[in-house]
Amino acid sequence: MSAAFLVRGARIQGGDAADILIEDGVITGVGTGLARAGAAEVDADGLLALPGLVDLHTHLREPGYEASETILTGSRAAAAGGYTTVFAMPNTSPVADTAGVVEQELALGEAAGYVHVQPIGAVTVGQKGERLAELGAMASSRARVRVFSDDGSCVFDPLIMRRALEYVKSFDGVVAQHAQDPRLTEGAQMNEGTVSAELGLAGWPAVAEESIIARDVLLAEHVGSRLHVCHLSTAGSVDIIRWAKKRGIAVTAEVTPHHLLLTEELVRGYDARYKVNPPLRRDEDVLAVREGLADGTIDIVATDHAPHPAEAKSCEWQAAANGMVGLESALRVVQQAMVDTGLLGWDDVARVMSGAPARIGRLDAAGTALEVGAPASLTLYDPELVRPFTTADLRGRSVNSPYLDRELPGEVRWTFFRGRATVADGAVVPEVTA
Repeated sequence: MSAAFLVRGARIQGGDAADILIEDGVITGVGTGLARAGAAEVDADGLLALPGLVDLHTHLREPGYEASETILTGSRAAAAGGYTTVFAMPNTSPVADTAGVVEQELALGEAAGYVHVQPIGAVTVGQKGERLAELGAMASSRARVRVFSDDGSCVFDPLIMRRALEYVKSFDGVVAQHAQDPRLTEGAQMNEGTVSAELGLAGWPAVAEESIIARDVLLAEHVGSRLHVCHLSTAGSVDIIRWAKKRGIAVTAEVTPHHLLLTEELVRGYDARYKVNPPLRRDEDVLAVREGLADGTIDIVATDHAPHPAEAKSCEWQAAANGMVGLESALRVVQQAMVDTGLLGWDDVARVMSGAPARIGRLDAAGTALEVGAPASLTLYDPELVRPFTTADLRGRSVNSPYLDRELPGEVRWTFFRGRATVADGAVVPEVTA
């Protein structure tokens, strides 16, 4: 396709319609009546233009678990959802706990070409929680890692957590904590409460999340370092983050699309697509995290895209793996849960799904406003369309979506990554070339 694009009549972040001229990977014009000989014109009448989405929490599975996803297939899924940057979690095999592994992931993302794949490094060796991984080596590698997490496991030892927070200060890094007390969640199958008691399933209590967050915000305050809380899911957790921010503690937090929309009531059917960690919570928790995102207590939306092969979900509930795919559906779910309910405007969506995640991850070239001189990474989105979400919408290797056959608003029509179209007229481009 042409190296130059002229997007006609897009409403930038929900505002007035304008043309956007893209040349050589950069936005070179924003206004009305723009012209450029030879540019491929894109009719964006009725479409929103948003900065390319940034996901701070993606599981791409490669290396080691390519039956679930690869960096290539996950990158295509991301592009289909309007993403231009994803942060790849380190629970791979081998674990991304060395400079060599994170540089390999970076190179695979560059070769795929659909999005920028930014590796996240493990906090501890093998994510075993026993000793710190090579944080400094990963930070100074070509991957320039700034986010570290043992996601999938909690950094449970408070001394290890303190040392990690101290270490990352030297290069302005952040520790992203999977807040789950392992002792309080042994054998847990779903949210602890009335529904778990009725179903006879072992419960995952809210306090198992909240107690770790409370401990870690105090550690972050003591050390003077940055803490990020992954996939926050309870009303109590929102209260703790709100308190910590009022106190001036450098903490940020994310919520997933599924925790903004789905509740524990879905577990009654024992459909393993709804099995996730942290589990789907109560109606009260969903309302609390929506409020927390709306008032800025929660900083960002992150997908926790977690693909699994069919056999990991097509089994009895207790044996099924935790996790849901979410890259292709995230923007549509956020529209339903937050925009259509009046809790967020499209400027806010750009902040929580693009600008703020890039800022937390210290990526200056991602999540930038759509203005002259900025990298041409953006998505064109139709907010008016309403249709069921189906397997045809999934572009990754796994189909464990909780939204299959559910009506969702919106559709990504175009995605541009550094000036190249990765999604065109609603279809993922088969091959992206520089």
